[in-house]
Amino acid sequence: MARQLRTFCILPSLLMAAAAPNVMAQGFFSLEQVMSSPFPTELVAAPAGGKVAWVFNDRGARNIWVAEPSAAGYKSRAITRYTEDDGQDAGEIAWTLDANALVYVRGGDLEFPDRPYPNPRSFSEAVEQDVWAVSLNGSEPRKLGEGRDPAVFKGDRVAFIFKDQVWIAKLEGSEKASELIHARGRQEHLRWSPDGSRLAFVSARGDHSFVAVYDFASKGLTYLSPSVDRDFAPVWSPDGSRIAFIRVPASKEWVMFGPKREGPPWSIHVADVKTGAGREIWKAEGGVGSVFHGISAEDQIFWAAGERLIFGWERTGWLDLYSVPVEGGAAKLLTPGAFEVEDVALSPDRSIVYFNSNQEDIDRRHLWKVAAGGGSPERVTRGEGIEWAPRVLSDGKTVALLRSDARRPARPAILAGGEVEDLAPKAIPSDFPTASLVVPQQVIFAAADGLPIHGQLFLPPPDGPGPSLAAGGVRHPAIVFFHGGSRRQMLLGWHYMGYYHNAYAINQYLTSRGYVVLSVNYRSGIGYGLNFREATNYGATGASEFNDVMGAGLYLRSRADVDPRRIGLWGGSYGGYLTAMGLARASDLFAAGVDFHGVHDWNLEFPNWVETYDPRKEPDRARLAFESSPLASVSTWRSPVLLIQGDDDRNVPFSEMVQLVEALRKQGVEFHELVFPDEIHDFLLHSTWVRGYQAASDFFDAHLKPSEARR
Repeated sequence: MARQLRTFCILPSLLMAAAAPNVMAQGFFSLEQVMSSPFPTELVAAPAGGKVAWVFNDRGARNIWVAEPSAAGYKSRAITRYTEDDGQDAGEIAWTLDANALVYVRGGDLEFPDRPYPNPRSFSEAVEQDVWAVSLNGSEPRKLGEGRDPAVFKGDRVAFIFKDQVWIAKLEGSEKASELIHARGRQEHLRWSPDGSRLAFVSARGDHSFVAVYDFASKGLTYLSPSVDRDFAPVWSPDGSRIAFIRVPASKEWVMFGPKREGPPWSIHVADVKTGAGREIWKAEGGVGSVFHGISAEDQIFWAAGERLIFGWERTGWLDLYSVPVEGGAAKLLTPGAFEVEDVALSPDRSIVYFNSNQEDIDRRHLWKVAAGGGSPERVTRGEGIEWAPRVLSDGKTVALLRSDARRPARPAILAGGEVEDLAPKAIPSDFPTASLVVPQQVIFAAADGLPIHGQLFLPPPDGPGPSLAAGGVRHPAIVFFHGGSRRQMLLGWHYMGYYHNAYAINQYLTSRGYVVLSVNYRSGIGYGLNFREATNYGATGASEFNDVMGAGLYLRSRADVDPRRIGLWGGSYGGYLTAMGLARASDLFAAGVDFHGVHDWNLEFPNWVETYDPRKEPDRARLAFESSPLASVSTWRSPVLLIQGDDDRNVPFSEMVQLVEALRKQGVEFHELVFPDEIHDFLLHSTWVRGYQAASDFFDAHLKPSEARR
């Protein structure tokens, strides 16, 4: 007989009222406490004065912070004063050249800037995405105009994008912003020339894109070596006479959520900005590395000292750094070894490349540096922490960075004289439960088809919740976690992305409540080389990651400290897809699951990324995509599930949840739903994250813990 269907919506006040007595009585931390640390993003070094800025998201209130040197060391402070969890994002910060002011964007969707502005607080009045300027002297921010992607020159002019066109404003805000360039297509990626006389940008035009240059003297546009291909990532030469950019060959073929190991090779071109004439100075070889895969950096090419260009390339099957002479020639490998380069930055004198990678520590990140001309890379940080976003300050010696470890969350820091010092230690709340967190263990288990899979295992502390779960030899309930992306890698500590920083927090919270938690780095994720990322038959081309789902469940079932009847799973986005796959295909192994905004039919997801997709015109692709989806196996789905999604999701259509609910109702499967009106995929409200995670924890307690062990 089918189980009775139930739905619910949980109010935060009831959740906190129910949870607080137990937290206080047993001495455990609350979900609110473990999610209370401000998360730093967008670390940006100033061009002068040794200063550095970043964005702090403190429980939904996003502010710009600055650190600057003083006689007593670096001093940090917030220079904006937003106080509400209002769902208005902030970022895209840029310094003025005198380092006395910053420009930033507030509001809108920074991931999908061409879509309507999100309004997760459901304000009755319209919301905007605006460019603001704020001085370091304590004055109030001033609005420069509606728009995004600001680029600043010499402190007096700010160019930015509004409605896909280029606008310009005076920094002091004395004049109304005006349109500077109106061109076909969608304009993006603004870059001033070194002397401020020209502005380069990318003009995206559907199936092709150009690199263009606007000349302020002639008020004319020059397109650099235009072609049918996709040109992007322009970078100026130091003298302002040339621009280097990347070219990816045009192709009608597309692959989404499936492997692409080879393709028409990409190339690097250099063009004269006056004439527009350009030439190819380097081209990837066919085979491995022929498909472009970018680094995590402000620019994809660095114009380094000695007239060399630095870029990332996967020729070895790993993302490495290479350099090539501007005049052309063979590419020189700068970072040899079986590891992945990720965040990259160039020193002010352009002679040293700083980067982070998982060299010698595959499930963490550390900082390294290498001379632009070549030589042996030198390790900059070490230990059991995680370091990313290196930024060399204007003195050319001091390095700002972001860091975390297993117990201490993400935070900005400074590296000077070999010592790393946190820049804003008092920003972390005094009751943040650092000492109560567990250190996850690296585990490597076999997928169902034998592929080695890395994971992080969180084991409950011995003084866990309740004697029935704390006694020696007792089998615990267990939960498998799948990250999203899928181009992600969870680490042995707090993550460097806000979405997964939150996920790490709830995994710690669930562990504190007596669950064994296994976080899985499944195939098609990053960190383990090109062939692992571009795994055969993954995603919409066969769902080969399901082998990793099964391997994780079987690994936990084999452990003496896990109750094999009480294994759940959860994940968000791509992790929600794998959660649904596990429940649909293996309800005998997984007793319950929480699916945050997951994909349930790839055919609903494709149009979100490929507007021309029509399953009727591609029946073979559509059939395989559906067979690789949870809805194809819903007839064997028996385990209860909690579904959570915002209905303004721009990454995964809300219709994915609608169609799954319809199918589960027909099957008589127990499901629960928590819908957030006007929220997007990466929830903008801190309160949404807390409500969603608390609902997930309560759901697991109800379905994976015996009644006497529930709190």
